Amino acid sequence: MSKVVEISPTTRHEGHSKLVLKVNDEGIVERGDWLSITPVRGIEKLAINKTMDQVPKIASRVCGICPIAHTLAGIEAMEASIRCEIPRDAYLLRVVLQCANRLHSIALHNILTLPDMYIPGTDTKINPFTPEEPVRSVAKRIQRIREIGQTVGEIAGGECIHPSNPRVGGLYKACSERAKNKMYDLAKEGLILAREQEDFMIAVLRNYQNRDWSEVGGKQIPIPKTLGYHNQGYMAVHPVYGSSSLDPCPTWDPERWTDVRPWDWYMGEVEVNLAEPNYPIGGTSPVGTKANPQMEACTGVPLYDGQPVEVGPRARLVKFRNYDEKGTIGQQVARQLEYTDSVYAMINALDEYNPAGKVLADKIPQGEGELGFAANEAPRGTDVHLAKVKDGRVLYYEMLVPTTWNFPTCSRALTGAPWQLAEVVVRGYDPCVSCATHMIVIDEDARVVAQKLIQ
Repeated sequence: MSKVVEISPTTRHEGHSKLVLKVNDEGIVERGDWLSITPVRGIEKLAINKTMDQVPKIASRVCGICPIAHTLAGIEAMEASIRCEIPRDAYLLRVVLQCANRLHSIALHNILTLPDMYIPGTDTKINPFTPEEPVRSVAKRIQRIREIGQTVGEIAGGECIHPSNPRVGGLYKACSERAKNKMYDLAKEGLILAREQEDFMIAVLRNYQNRDWSEVGGKQIPIPKTLGYHNQGYMAVHPVYGSSSLDPCPTWDPERWTDVRPWDWYMGEVEVNLAEPNYPIGGTSPVGTKANPQMEACTGVPLYDGQPVEVGPRARLVKFRNYDEKGTIGQQVARQLEYTDSVYAMINALDEYNPAGKVLADKIPQGEGELGFAANEAPRGTDVHLAKVKDGRVLYYEMLVPTTWNFPTCSRALTGAPWQLAEVVVRGYDPCVSCATHMIVIDEDARVVAQKLIQ
């Protein structure tokens, strides 16, 4: 007979979410619902009637982890709506900024997932903050990689958290020859460190993959070889950067996208009847707790061709490099492979960049209300922004961020896992839950949800 266990909140990722899991007598997940419980941001509503220069800055404030992707996707959605082509050198600096963000993000995710892993050859879990070797040297390397990514982001973007240099039509300022050389030197140092960290992380991940069990709450939990497997498709638009409706052949199609509401996807009201007080940290929800994923979920469910899809590093490698490893470990290995890819793409863009070149379009149209979209390959996956701009003002704005796409796919991937490893599966997606939160229940009795806070 199925029992219900709730893990709330989930840990070691950005934002607040929870898991409601139906499990069998052996503790294996029969159905998993992973849902956002982060307070709604209301970004799409705030965008209405703002100028097209204001909106990307507003959109970037949805999160402090991936604001670069949201800035670029927002700007390029505006440019697509008004039909504005930017100079080549502006594009190249945007690529540098994109790669800097990805480099930093991969390193940050290492810190969040390493506590699930073991020092190879031992039964000792990795504490990234221990002063002891060999972990201490790894932690210092991770922090230096993050510092390199953030420094390059600050040089190219003006600021590394909410970049101020990108704008509709290109960039406010070009980077000087000296700035280009500084970024180049940092990239060369980063390439060495990224290659070392990539090799280390893949070795640690393969070690976990070959283990029979993982310790959770004082118990040895079997690790299935199919941990995190799912049969959903993948969506990616570019190996490094992105695509927009300005492209001659866009690689994302809004006609293939649909949204469904939470009550069409999640379980209805259930009562927790399985609890584990030793589950880290603080135990699971107590027996008798009421859960209602249909009404608690603060995100819509986007589908592509009528099905959920996975976005992120593995999706990019599947689409563009014939990568074919499934499961949570396959997903995490794919992320490590993007370490050196990011630095090489940064170096190639800097090689081509001309500090004396133009970085702002000669003419910036004000728009006729046409729908434009930009799909940016953010660190966590395809980040789609859609916009309509007329006379310089935004009439419509929509954000389909990576974790929004991954919520339903990850829920499917939980099936067949011991419930104690459900968070390991979730963390494989490097979720950014705040970015994905775009709806709120306004009338629980009448089951009314204000989707996107636009209507």
